[in-house]
Amino acid sequence: MSLARVHNFSVSLDGFATGEGLSREAPFGHAGERLHQWMFATRWWHERSGDAGGTSGADDVFVRRFEPGIGAEIMGAGKYGYPGWHEDPEWKGWWGPNPPFHTPTFVLTRHTRPPLAMEGGTTFHFLDASPSDALKTAREAAGGKDVRIGGGATVIREFLAARLIDHLHVVVVPIVLGRGVRLWDGLEGLERDYAVDTVTTSSGVTHLTFEHTAR
Repeated sequence: MSLARVHNFSVSLDGFATGEGLSREAPFGHAGERLHQWMFATRWWHERSGDAGGTSGADDVFVRRFEPGIGAEIMGAGKYGYPGWHEDPEWKGWWGPNPPFHTPTFVLTRHTRPPLAMEGGTTFHFLDASPSDALKTAREAAGGKDVRIGGGATVIREFLAARLIDHLHVVVVPIVLGRGVRLWDGLEGLERDYAVDTVTTSSGVTHLTFEHTAR
């Protein structure tokens, strides 16, 4: 069976994956882009942006694992758009005409709408489904490849609570946000079902990888 994977999911020292006050103008609320500066510095990010340079150390190695072997993505409504996006029939996500997913992408929302085909192979499908049903649908669409669980924190927490995630990569960024949406709430004892490894890099972030031990 294909795996359910999470990659490059950044949280603060106090466990927040996004700040407070999300809006169309502030996709991560008061956190701004501070959770993702480590990624922006990598060679991978520079290549995707058409720029030269960037770091080539461990951060770059981790960030490049985002794409290989992925055949579908699942994300929450809060990752797809700002609060209230469902009331805007013209909203097509944050990423412009060619989103970075290039696979069938399933948005979990109570406000369903017809599928939306974008450039580059991304088609957004809007599902009102449980984590297990959504994962089953995404696996069928993935054609034997793995499914990426893209966030946000609430969606990843729900999949972790059901032990549906096989590989989890979390990046702990050395900032304190104090408020927002936390990843770890309600997941006491998670480490008993996962083998956990850590790598701290020169950028100051710590990469945590969780591998489900029952798979």
